[in-house]
Amino acid sequence: MSILEYNGAAMIAMAGKNCVGIAADRRLGMQAQTVSTNFQKVFPMGDKLYVGLAGLASDVQTLHQLLEYRLSLYELNEERKMSPQVFSTLLSNVLYSKRFGPYFIEPIVAGLDKDNKPVLSGSDLIGASVSTDDFVVSGTCTGNLFGMCETLYKPDMDPDQLFETLAQALLASVDRDALSGWGGVVHIITPTGVMTKELKGRQD
Repeated sequence: MSILEYNGAAMIAMAGKNCVGIAADRRLGMQAQTVSTNFQKVFPMGDKLYVGLAGLASDVQTLHQLLEYRLSLYELNEERKMSPQVFSTLLSNVLYSKRFGPYFIEPIVAGLDKDNKPVLSGSDLIGASVSTDDFVVSGTCTGNLFGMCETLYKPDMDPDQLFETLAQALLASVDRDALSGWGGVVHIITPTGVMTKELKGRQD
């Protein structure tokens, strides 16, 4: 088993029309043993910016704290909020700087730029990033997530449609993965605010 799969995770970010959503499961495990069913993997990094960290749980918390520090330092120096594109580059640089002893994390970034256009990006554990305009997935059941997203995704969804699509894709995917699941959380980022809803899933 890869160390990236040790704690289990399932994560999706998807673009809509002037909105973007990010969803993740809540399980923290030690391989097949469930330790917690309320583990946070998606973190707000700004009013219209979220990051999802899928991978080794200790590195999730360490990297989140480091990113908050770097984000605060940027805002103090620049006297402005960090855009999703800049944050994605920062995250890539942080991961690449540790490439010889990497954080075992495969992150995804979801946010709205200054024109309220969706910004999505994903990365591997050494910061090789990819940007997309539809959806990006990460975690232990990426095959399931890709299949569900390709089936359910439609361009220019409104926030309610985007929530429904993310919720159905996440729940259907984790049902066939032993290392992720136990419900989920969905954040829908719009120009006026963030809508967060919790999902109840199979508890086995």
